[in-house]
Amino acid sequence: FLSYDVDSKSPNLSKHDFLGQMFCTLGEIVGSQGSRLEKSIVGIPGKKCGTVIVTAEELGCCRDSVLMQFCANKLDKKDFFGKSDPFLVFHRSNEDGSFTICHKTEVVKNTLNPVWQAFKISVRALCNGDYDRTIKVEVYDWDRDGSHDFIGEFTTSYRELSRGQSQFNVYEVINPKKKGKKKKYVNSGTVSKCILCYWMFFFLLQRHTQINFTVAIDFTASNGNPLQPTSLHYMNPYQLNAYGMALRAVGEIIQDYDSDKMFPALGFGARLPPDGRVSHEFALNGNPQNPYCHGIDGVMEAYYRSLKSVQLYGPTNFAPVINHVARYAASVKDGSQYFVLLIITDGVISDMAQTKESIVNASKLPMSIIIVGVGPAEFDAMEELDGDVVRISSRGRFAERDIVQFVPFRDYIDRSGNHVLSMARLAKDVLAEIPEQFLSYMRVRGIKPSPAPPPYTPPIHVLQTQI
Repeated sequence: FLSYDVDSKSPNLSKHDFLGQMFCTLGEIVGSQGSRLEKSIVGIPGKKCGTVIVTAEELGCCRDSVLMQFCANKLDKKDFFGKSDPFLVFHRSNEDGSFTICHKTEVVKNTLNPVWQAFKISVRALCNGDYDRTIKVEVYDWDRDGSHDFIGEFTTSYRELSRGQSQFNVYEVINPKKKGKKKKYVNSGTVSKCILCYWMFFFLLQRHTQINFTVAIDFTASNGNPLQPTSLHYMNPYQLNAYGMALRAVGEIIQDYDSDKMFPALGFGARLPPDGRVSHEFALNGNPQNPYCHGIDGVMEAYYRSLKSVQLYGPTNFAPVINHVARYAASVKDGSQYFVLLIITDGVISDMAQTKESIVNASKLPMSIIIVGVGPAEFDAMEELDGDVVRISSRGRFAERDIVQFVPFRDYIDRSGNHVLSMARLAKDVLAEIPEQFLSYMRVRGIKPSPAPPPYTPPIHVLQTQI
């Protein structure tokens, strides 16, 4: 934000007196109390230049998505040996009067009174942000050969759908051909809206859902000797190593959404002084009672200090740090807190079975896990944990929802040397799934926005090892 003293009506800023400037990120604004940020204007040294107050407000037309569910009653019978196999097709109207299909429900077999599963659709896809734009819904009877039988249709709008459950949300299904031929024709059944609610990341953050960020760093020997340039933990005085770049790229974005900027920073896979015990859950700052670091700078400082005091060892176990964060997440059930764990690692996981079980358990909690893989190793196991293709399971139990996002760091190394752009891409892709994971937890638990909660006081879970 640039501040000027206007001296004339000229649009040329050079014609006016420059007073100062203020820099901030969108995350800082949204992460501030009430989404209201107050920050000083920086201008001539020694001279007070005032402050800028910025408030973030969500644009109604940009709400991310809407959760909808429909049911029907007394639809026409279309199958000779049964009833009907109905499904819905939603069409968004276009500026030229044509319609574009934007969603199809699943088929509900052999019923005239179907209840379709709830589905999520972006408001932009449904009506292009225009709440009064016509939405046409067609009802069909499914046939195996693809020649689905038309039952009828109705029209509505997003504004109508948003009115809540009432007579406005019961729609007569009309078949124009039948209506034109039969004088006594009334309808081909009715369709009712059962659920409609919108969810958006910003909306819930604005209503005081606190994001809590935890970092866990791999200190296993496979990373190499930190004193050697070939090590992934090499402490180069002139540039960040792979761990440092990944930590800064992700941390500097997500820290803006964490209002207190205090992050637990953990390590795993190292032998700790003075007795050389191996730990998979130790505080980087050496304080197991209070493993919090102030901001990403504090985390970086604790990380480099740990490299000088611990011995890289092994194996590579994820379960302890996942369980550590899960213990905190389990104590918050009202949607006032959400926990994000960033794990940075170099290789093959050693406790796959235990990690899967920890993830399945954590999928029921307000928690997400980001895994950044550094180095040249194969990360097949990490892809499996990501669960985008096959939902992760443990001992016959499936994860309630997808909570893991994995990205290989090597895909973001800019060969041109522009680390700023490559790290920006890394941060974007790493954080891409967090909003939907966050919202999926709120939806599954039926949690709606609430007033500002009291300050979060974490329960005491003392780490068993220290540096």
